[in-house]
Amino acid sequence: MNPRVVTFHYKLTDKEGNEIDSSQGSHPLSYLEGTGQIIAGLEDEIKAMNAGDKKVISVNADKAYGQKNPELVFDVPKSQFPEGEELSVGMMFQTDEPDTVYTITDIKGESVIVDGNHPLAGVDLIFDVQIVNIRTATDEEVSHGHVHGEGGHHHH
Repeated sequence: MNPRVVTFHYKLTDKEGNEIDSSQGSHPLSYLEGTGQIIAGLEDEIKAMNAGDKKVISVNADKAYGQKNPELVFDVPKSQFPEGEELSVGMMFQTDEPDTVYTITDIKGESVIVDGNHPLAGVDLIFDVQIVNIRTATDEEVSHGHVHGEGGHHHH
């Protein structure tokens, strides 16, 4: 039996109620169950839901983006960046290291402090979820490992 494709609207906040992200006013999010397309703590809770269900789901950092790893925060000499590039706090970049995006968190003279943690690492998350639709994934979606849009095959 193929896994399910779940489509849902969500509002994501932190424990203080600050909105981080939302699908409201936009298209709902669809994912293929069991493929790691959404965080584990959210998927675990959605598995028990049905189309039309609404639920507020709390996901602690360990089941979301993990705890902050202090080893991923370090100084880089400004000379390691391309000459003439305007550096600023909040700027993000990728290196040859796969799947790691670094954020510049501080600039002190010739030293640039970078952080390779996910921006939501260490943050407990609250999802306000409404399931829009649940269906069985097609064989093509399963073989490709992702959901296809309405009417067939779409790659972005």
